[in-house]
Amino acid sequence: MSSAAIDMILDAFARHGDRHYGERVSQTAHALQCAELAAREGAGDAMVAASLLHDYGHLLEVDRQADPDNPSTDEMHEMLAADALAAVFGPEVVQPIALHVAAKQYLCATEPGYLEGLSAASAHSLALQGGPFDATQVRQFEAMPFSAEAVRLRRYDDLGKVEGGETTRLSDYRDLLLGLASRQGR
Repeated sequence: MSSAAIDMILDAFARHGDRHYGERVSQTAHALQCAELAAREGAGDAMVAASLLHDYGHLLEVDRQADPDNPSTDEMHEMLAADALAAVFGPEVVQPIALHVAAKQYLCATEPGYLEGLSAASAHSLALQGGPFDATQVRQFEAMPFSAEAVRLRRYDDLGKVEGGETTRLSDYRDLLLGLASRQGR
């Protein structure tokens, strides 16, 4: 099952990964840049995988939205990804993905200047996602398992948008993904 599931994930990138979703880079380039940032920082395999797959839900949304390049509603791509990936990976991969949008809302509420530094597409999606957290939501987020990992993932997400940035190939991550999936017995 693991091999087929990983191939299905990689196939979604092959089919829809060239979309730009409002940023200056494609979905695939963004995913690869985020994964490489995590790897260069010495993050473990689970964080590298989460960084690579955090926007997988956008690839799943393409057929659901009337205009996937300019969404007018929040399709909760983080939950689409988490739900799909939970059949393949454990919580150390899935939960940071599920929480990476909440991490943006958290950082907007707690880190001076963070909101102003968001890309135009991230600022637009923030409005669709409910805006920055209030004090209660901040405390709730901080108490959640994997919230620190989600914040770390969010930072890679913010930085992984370099137009023309050099990256490895998506296929270079196949073995890493297979290893993580097999650890889950999936």
